[in-house]
Amino acid sequence: MKLVGILWILLSVLSVVSAQEIGQTHDSIVKSRIAFYNVENLFDIFNDSLTNDDEFTPEGERHWNNKKFYQKLNNIYKVILGIGEWNPPAAIGLCEIENRFVLNKLVYETPLKNSGYKIIHFDSPDRRGIDVAFLYRPALFSPLRSYPIRINLHDDTAFKTRDILYIKGILGEADTVHFFVNHWPSRYGGYEDSKPKRMFVASVLRNKVDSLQKADGDPNIIIMGDFNDEPSDESIQSVLRAKTNSKELNNSDLFDMMVVLQKKADMGTNKYREDWSVIDQFIVSGNLLLEGNKLIVSPEGAQVYAPDFLLEDDRVHFGKQPFRTYEGFSYHGGFSDHLAIFLDLVQRR
Repeated sequence: MKLVGILWILLSVLSVVSAQEIGQTHDSIVKSRIAFYNVENLFDIFNDSLTNDDEFTPEGERHWNNKKFYQKLNNIYKVILGIGEWNPPAAIGLCEIENRFVLNKLVYETPLKNSGYKIIHFDSPDRRGIDVAFLYRPALFSPLRSYPIRINLHDDTAFKTRDILYIKGILGEADTVHFFVNHWPSRYGGYEDSKPKRMFVASVLRNKVDSLQKADGDPNIIIMGDFNDEPSDESIQSVLRAKTNSKELNNSDLFDMMVVLQKKADMGTNKYREDWSVIDQFIVSGNLLLEGNKLIVSPEGAQVYAPDFLLEDDRVHFGKQPFRTYEGFSYHGGFSDHLAIFLDLVQRR
């Protein structure tokens, strides 16, 4: 590993508020760290005739090549190791992944190979060919079932977007957890014009949650993703029905873990012009915030991973902004236009 890579990870470790090692036992409590990261266009260099990925080829507008691709892989693994404080997260949701090939390169051909991650991924019908994915460490999480949830707009059969990825498994010492990994339609074309698409995806997810709760009683649910909407938007509050007051929760309610962060003007997960937004979120079932549950998470437990090396000065709008891979079509060499998020699940023996 190059010296600069080691220094980056050291800085990331120092930046995290909690220094307790995740995945180990402390006084009959086991913590498992869960993360989500929009990695910003992790494409291979090959042209796929079935998708609109031409710009991410050596001949394309971005002049994407092996050097840039492997730099991107190195950047992502450093973020994942940094989030875990040298003990990588038990599970990670990812989005803006082109295919299984790039996931294999990330998991098996970077230092992440020493962490033993396995991959859950399905190809989605997205026009650009980008998908969501789920990485997990078998020693900490055992998947039981997984499948993609297709998004089919009945009044627009030409519309194609990312699937929602569903995973059911056993976390740690026999607690079943249900994960949903999301990447909802963007705001391209304007907020109002694109809003109905996110509302529809929210309704599909809500129906899946309702069915799961009806079948399993009070399941432990963790919804993560880039929603392209914030906790206060209608798709999240009215359609998905994610609440923002942790003191008025029932087991079957959903709670948006990012609502506290949304109140901070100088930080978020993504920055557009001068405004930070919180479009990358964790939304959890209410029972995960109730002390009587064997598996819990603090309502303030979700954090943005924002060490100095993932930020740079915003020369136009001032303050800081994510150190991204591209600025427009100009290669910038950074990590992502999004910051990763994480939370810790606490299991009581």
